Amino acid sequence: MKKEKFDITGMSCAACSARVTKAVEKVAGTQDVNVNLLTNSMQLSYDENATSAAAIIAAVEDAGYGAAVHGGGAAVPAGGAAIANPVKKGIAEMKHRLIWSIVFLLPTMYIAMHIMFERLFGLPVPDGVRALFDGPENAIVFAFSQLLLVLPIMYLNRKYYISGFKSLVHGAPNMDSLVGMGSMAAALFGAFAIFRMGYGMGHGDWALVTEYSTSTARTSTSSRRA
Repeated sequence: MKKEKFDITGMSCAACSARVTKAVEKVAGTQDVNVNLLTNSMQLSYDENATSAAAIIAAVEDAGYGAAVHGGGAAVPAGGAAIANPVKKGIAEMKHRLIWSIVFLLPTMYIAMHIMFERLFGLPVPDGVRALFDGPENAIVFAFSQLLLVLPIMYLNRKYYISGFKSLVHGAPNMDSLVGMGSMAAALFGAFAIFRMGYGMGHGDWALVTEYSTSTARTSTSSRRA
């Protein structure tokens, strides 16, 4: 029996580590599978005559996660270029998603919370921002601007929706499922709120507009600037 350690990527909760464990235990010849969520690693013993590291990695990938032999360099196929370590690639992709998510998050937060920032920290709000986003007459612009900024963040992090809903369909929901369902529900409610505000404006029902404009951002205000 050969003992081997693998680096695992994509795990976010105990359900993920349990899913990886079950997937690897189904591979013939594996024993003592131990997946550690904190270190994103897996240790096990396997019979080299029955299976291989490549088969174990394939089982992890089929479960929706990434894997690579710990400390192993890039694989170099005969006559081909080196294949990047999937763990290092996963970390690089995560940093890319984080940076660009923050780029879109900051203006979204400012639009939604500029009134709170002014009240709590004394940050002045430019007249142009007030004229564009404040008051019930600007409710659709206020909400739609936030929705447009949130959509790129959702696209950048689409792996959580793919992994989360895939796990949910297979009856093994994990943290990705929770994140995906929660954020998707919020986005759908935002789109519904914009529809209701448009209806309210078209029918002169400003109480309806105010109700849904405040529900899309609790910290915002619907009062006009004197």
